[in-house]
Amino acid sequence: MTKKRTDDELIKIFLAGDQDAFEELISRYSTKAFSLATRLTGSKEDAEEVLQDAFVTVYRKIGGFEGKSQFSSWFYRVTVNAALMKLRKRRQTPAVSLEDIFEQTQTKDIPAQIGSHERDGDSATLRSEVSAALDKAVLSLPEEYRPVFILRDVDGLSSQEVSDVLGLTIPAVKSRLHRARMMLRRKLTPIYKELTGK
Repeated sequence: MTKKRTDDELIKIFLAGDQDAFEELISRYSTKAFSLATRLTGSKEDAEEVLQDAFVTVYRKIGGFEGKSQFSSWFYRVTVNAALMKLRKRRQTPAVSLEDIFEQTQTKDIPAQIGSHERDGDSATLRSEVSAALDKAVLSLPEEYRPVFILRDVDGLSSQEVSDVLGLTIPAVKSRLHRARMMLRRKLTPIYKELTGK
């Protein structure tokens, strides 16, 4: 059984002229990077373009990668930057499916109330409307808060990992995450009350 080569080994092999090493390196993280780009942009089509931009940037700049952080963290940072650049060029932000972030946003009162409506005939419609509102709220977060929230609460990275990816201090990560959660709570609570009549 061949021992799996490390990221650093693949980088050295690629810089020596082996193109296959780059493909192997990128393939290790492309699925997660695509998921990240999709959540940041709200569009799979945009995410594909973001990923292509990220590949090109990494290909061009990998020779300057100093290895101070993990390659994966650097790759995700390039992806985040490419996604934010895409968002700046775009006016509209369609919703994405982010139902799984109810718990992480600490807006536990909202899903709990949805659960209490399960007996109602229109509970599926209500859940769908609240989910759409949540999607829109996440996509409306300011650029400095959205990546922190998605990486930490949606993708489940640790504060240290988010710090590495975004080049922020851990206190800055925690501060931005807290503010993002508070923004979502403020946006979602009145919307939920409007939808439910409560």
